[in-house]
Amino acid sequence: MKFGIDRLLANPELRAPLEGKRVALVAHPASVTEDLVHSLDALIAAGVNVTSAFGPQHGLKGDKQDNMVETENERDPTYGIPVYSLYGQVRRPSAEMMASADVFLFDLQDLGCRIYTFVTTLLYLLEAAAEQGKSVWVLDRPNPAGRPVEGTILLPGQESFVGAGPMPMRHGLTLGEMGHWFVRRFDLGVDYRVVEMEGWEPEGEGFGWPQDRIWINPSPNAANLNMARAYAGTVMIEGATLSEGRGTTRPLEVLFGAPDVDAKAVLAEMQRIAPRWLEGCALRECWFEPTFHKHAGTLCSGLMIHAEGRFYDHHAFRPWRLQALAFKAIRQLYPDYPIWRDFPYEYEFDRLAIDVINGGPALREWVDDPAALPGDLDLIAGRDETAWKAEVADLLLYR
Repeated sequence: MKFGIDRLLANPELRAPLEGKRVALVAHPASVTEDLVHSLDALIAAGVNVTSAFGPQHGLKGDKQDNMVETENERDPTYGIPVYSLYGQVRRPSAEMMASADVFLFDLQDLGCRIYTFVTTLLYLLEAAAEQGKSVWVLDRPNPAGRPVEGTILLPGQESFVGAGPMPMRHGLTLGEMGHWFVRRFDLGVDYRVVEMEGWEPEGEGFGWPQDRIWINPSPNAANLNMARAYAGTVMIEGATLSEGRGTTRPLEVLFGAPDVDAKAVLAEMQRIAPRWLEGCALRECWFEPTFHKHAGTLCSGLMIHAEGRFYDHHAFRPWRLQALAFKAIRQLYPDYPIWRDFPYEYEFDRLAIDVINGGPALREWVDDPAALPGDLDLIAGRDETAWKAEVADLLLYR
């Protein structure tokens, strides 16, 4: 199969509208061709007049580790073009940045999750392009989490850099498809097009990630396909005092880690509360000692997720519910445990991080309510999931 960048490079007719235009590239370390050449190098080698580059959160080089760790603007040492940061002094591209090109090629590998900030960066670029009369092309890439949809829809007034609009946590779209939804939802008068993939089968072998392409981290903690599949659940631990595994070699692949929580007891409680929510993966008790971040230097008990190999059932695996269930089990076993972390999260200072992450308080309130049952959360989320599938059905480019 071919990703958008590969089709653009292979087809002179696709590149023809770029002739005589100044072109900008939005990219990160996973923005590579099928031969592992970075898109910036490949486009310039193909004769495209690239006049600027942009890096999203974690930077064009992907070197910034954590949330709210910013990247400065710089100049590319090889080509001498400006490299602008969309996660530094600004997150919305300024008029000066937009003046650097006529066409903006957006070539970011996504994880299929609302909170992964590349989604919001695409919206901000589309809005700026509409204001400045620029064109945006998404060079489409796979959604490694595939088509399944899960989670509650972000509520009005809960928008943030990890919540671009009213979509569920696991949205089931590629960024090219998401761009079409943004244009329609926000009525953007922008010249938008998608350079589609060739041969991507969301329900084929790999269930989203093609087996003939290697994985390159799009951000420092997105280390493999297992993480990408689990992320729509495990990312919620960023809003908790529990460790998500940062500071280890397998970040965001654990349901939790803590020195004062018994993982074996939590798993038994999860199985008692909602055994069906554990389907589609294997959970394994593990121990780790983070070298940095939460609980650094302390031995933690945790549960490792294996959404891979023979343990993985693509349609049964529901990471958002699985993570909610882990929180619920901890709350049941340790009623006074301070699960929710109160700290500034992605430049939101007045709301709990867990609510910012979920686009509302529903999940937290369900966890904290001792009378709330699995069916209660299923009812809320199920309604939203059905509505979202209906809303985007006509935008799917790959069937």
